Amino acid sequence: MLKTDLRVGISGWRYGPWRNNFYPAGLPMRQELAFASRQVNSIEINGSFYSLQDVSSWQLWYRETPDKFRFSIKGSRFITHMKKLKDVEKPLANFFAQGILALKEKLGPILWQFPPGFAFHAEKFDSFFRLLPATTGDALRLARRRDHRMKGRSYLRIDENRSLQHAVEIRHESFRSTEFTDLLRKWNIALVVADTAGKWPFMEDVTANFVYARLHGDKELYVSGYTSDALDLWARRVRVWRKKKLGVYVYFDNDVKVKAPFDAIALARRVGGFEPLDVRVTAPADSPEEARTSWPAIGFRR
Repeated sequence: MLKTDLRVGISGWRYGPWRNNFYPAGLPMRQELAFASRQVNSIEINGSFYSLQDVSSWQLWYRETPDKFRFSIKGSRFITHMKKLKDVEKPLANFFAQGILALKEKLGPILWQFPPGFAFHAEKFDSFFRLLPATTGDALRLARRRDHRMKGRSYLRIDENRSLQHAVEIRHESFRSTEFTDLLRKWNIALVVADTAGKWPFMEDVTANFVYARLHGDKELYVSGYTSDALDLWARRVRVWRKKKLGVYVYFDNDVKVKAPFDAIALARRVGGFEPLDVRVTAPADSPEEARTSWPAIGFRR
C-alpha cells in the first residue's frame, strides 16, 4: 500500500438516471466508464457480485481507464450469500479465473459483503480468510484450480506478482466482537466502514493497513445525498486515517437520485487527493480509443 494511495470514487457507473445528468447529453453508453474514470480516481465494480464477467470486459475496463486508476472488485454473492462460505474453494478459483487479473496494476481491494442474516462464526471466517490469495501469484495458482465450466473463458496470467487486499462488509450485530476484529487483523483484512443510514452496524475499527469505506446514504439508504456538514465529517475521518499512514478507499453507493458521483467529487476536493477534469464531450467519439486520446488523465496531486 502506497502512502499516496487515496481513492475516492463510486460504486458502479452504469445507471440510467445518471444520463443527461452526471453524464453529458449525447454521451454514448460505451463511453460512460471513460468519462466517469476522469471524474473520480477509483470505481468499485459491482457486476462481479451478481455473475462472472467475460474476460473481454475486464480487458476493456483496463484499456478505457487512465494510468494510475484503481478498481475495487465486489466478490461473488454465490460465495457469500448462497454458499455462505461452505465449500467455496472451487467458486473462489472460478472468481479469480474470470479475468480479474487482467486489471494488472489497476486491481485494488476485493470487497466481500455478507447479508444481514449471516451471523459471525469464527471458524467459518478463519477458514475463508485462509483461502483468500495474498498476492496475484497466489490468485493465479488458485484460479488454475477452476472447474471445467471456466475452460476457454479464463484469464490465467500475471504481469507481476503484486500484493492483494481484501475487505469485509458485515450486516449482522453479532460481528460487534473483538474476536471478529482480531481475526481481521490476523489476516490484514479491512473491516468496511459502512454508512447505511442506521440500518446496519456502523463500525470504525482499523484492522488492516488500509481503510475501506462505503457510503450508502446519509439519511435514507441508497437515496439521500450528503450535506456539506456530513462531507466535512467524512473528510475529517479521511485525514485521521491518512495521518496514521493508512491507504484509504471511499466509495459512494447512494446512486438512486444521482447523488453518488457528485458527493464523491465533493469529498475528493475536500481531502485533496485529486482534481476531477471538467470534461465536456461536444461530439461523440466513434470508439473508446478515440475517447482515450481525447480526454487526458486525472491530474493527481502527490
